[in-house]
Order: sequence, then structure tokens, then C-alpha cells
Amino acid sequence: MKKIVLLSLLLASAATPALAISRYNSMSMTCAEARAVINRERAVIMRYPARRTPNMTLYDRYVADSNACDNGFYAYQDYMPTKDRASCPVYTCRPMTDLDDDLLIFRR
Repeated sequence: MKKIVLLSLLLASAATPALAISRYNSMSMTCAEARAVINRERAVIMRYPARRTPNMTLYDRYVADSNACDNGFYAYQDYMPTKDRASCPVYTCRPMTDLDDDLLIFRR
């Protein structure tokens, strides 16, 4: 019985697709190319140099829209450096609990 359960688990795990995410260097792409890659693959990891520490490399996950984020997260506009622009507009995922309260306006 144990062999059947183990065999079925092995087959089920082999049948599921790998959830690998592509990694790119944002400084080797133009802003339009980077945005096209993000939209095509729905989510990617971009590598770029830190502004304040020149020898440090930063990594971040960028998404096409909120559908590429986990439950309880939303797509938030952010910026990353590319070959042609210092600030290319892209989206990252943020938790719903990070919604800025100062953006809400309450009328009395």
C-alpha cells in the first residue's frame, strides 16, 4: 500500500509544471524591451546595480498586473533602471495591508 501511495505522489509531482521564474539584467535592456518581457512572461526577476552602493547588485520581482500577484497582494507601480532610462515604470507586488492611509480622504 505504501508503495502505491509513494508511486502516485511521485507521478503527481512529476506531472505538475515547474514554477521557474526567468531572471534578467535590466541594464542590458531598454525600458520598452524590459516591459515587453514582463508582460510576455507575466512575472520576472530583474537584476540591476544599486544607486548608493556601486558594487552591490539588487534583485526584485516585477509583474505584468495584479493577476500575477499572490492572494492578498496587489500590483504597485514602481521604477527600475534600464539601459535607456533611469526610471522605467513597472509593477511589483505589495501586500494589501500596505495600502497608504494618507491617500484616503474622509469627508466630515
